[in-house]
Parts: sequence; structure tokens; C-alpha cells
Amino acid sequence: MKKIIISLVVVLGLTQKIKSQVITAVPCDMLGMSVNVGSSQTSISIYHSGQYMTHPRENNIFNWEFTDSQGNILHQDTIVDGAFCNFGHNWSLTDTINVSVHFINDSANLDAWYMNQGLPLNGNSINCLFEDQLYWSTGTNNPWGSWTFVHNNPGLDITNVNESKIVKSNLKVYPSPTSNYLKLEGPKEDYSLQVFNIQGQLFHELNNISGYQNIDVSFLPSGLYFLNINYYSGNETTSFIKL
Repeated sequence: MKKIIISLVVVLGLTQKIKSQVITAVPCDMLGMSVNVGSSQTSISIYHSGQYMTHPRENNIFNWEFTDSQGNILHQDTIVDGAFCNFGHNWSLTDTINVSVHFINDSANLDAWYMNQGLPLNGNSINCLFEDQLYWSTGTNNPWGSWTFVHNNPGLDITNVNESKIVKSNLKVYPSPTSNYLKLEGPKEDYSLQVFNIQGQLFHELNNISGYQNIDVSFLPSGLYFLNINYYSGNETTSFIKL
């Protein structure tokens, strides 16, 4: 009888542990960022809904990067199991700040969401990229000013993008987002470049160029693109948004 009771306790304990391991998420384009009201001229706090909507939360990883209009890195941080990115800064209130977040959770997937939608399951883990811009907004209804997102872009699922295409690059590519031209401070040696969309389709290519380039991207449909640079010393890839 004692052995039976002990066995029941063990089984119930395992069952409770399994139930507590919730695996659920929503698609990248249903997630986003928002600026907290506590942000000021010299500090900022940004909330990411991925932490609340994606389980198990302890496996949520957010790789944050903030750059200026020239592509210079202003702040970087990797936050695990946390919804907020908070830090002090000395940005000029006339600057526009680029914000990029790579959100991953290898233990979560969209199977529950697909099942509720009557869609086939794919088992893919969470792999989202968010890119937007911040500016200091003032107006009649907000005379004291606040940091505000320009585009309120949703996230993009980059699961099917080759991992080499999301590696951070030392190349300076700006402005992003852009409507017409993309400025590239490329290698001094000869190189070639290719522009791919999120599905890996080639949209544009230039060969035997060197140094600074002013690239016409006005013909591209709106969306996220990857710029791949090939030269004798190596290969680099960065991303930009076309409006």
C-alpha cells in the first residue's frame, strides 16, 4: 500500500510538471514594440509583447540593437526572459534612431496557434525580426515630448531565411527605412552585391564595384531586404527596410 501511494505521488508530480510546461506562441506579425511612458530625454524603456505572448518565457531571447542614421551602434543588449529594454543615453532629440530586435525561442512553436486556425502544423521555433525607428515627438497634445515609433512595424518571421543572411555586419548601410536610395560604405577593394527579399529571391545585383555606392532601390516593393556583399577578403550581409 505504501509503495502504491509513493507511486501515485510521483506520477501526479510528473503530470503537474508536464502541465506547467506550456508551449504556445503567436505569429511574428502579431507581436510588436511600444515605448513606456517612463522614457525621457536621457533614458528609454521599450516593451516587447513577445515576452508575454510566447511560452516557455524563460527561453525567450531578445537581441536588441540601436543605431544612428549613419549605422553607428549606440546601444546593444541581449535580454533573456524579460519584456523590457531599459537604458540611459545622450542622443540628440533631433536624431532618428534605428531599432532592431531579433527575438528567438527554440523551445516554443506555433503548432497550437495553427491548430486553432485549422492550418497544417510546421513545428518551426520562434525566430522573429523587428525593425523600426524612434524620434522625439512634440506637438499640441504633447508639448513636453516623448520617444515615438515612426512605423510601428510588425515582426517578420525569418525562419526560412538562411542564417548567414541575419549575421550582423560591420558595413555601414543607411538610411533604413528608405524609399529611393540606399547608401553603402563598401570595401575599398572590388566587390559585388546582391539584394534578396525575405524569401531569398534575388531582386538586384551589381558587380565589379568598390567603395561608396548610392544604390537605387526605388523599384523594390515595400518590405525587409538583405544586402549580401562578396569580396576577396570575405562575405558580409546586412539588412534594410524599403518603404
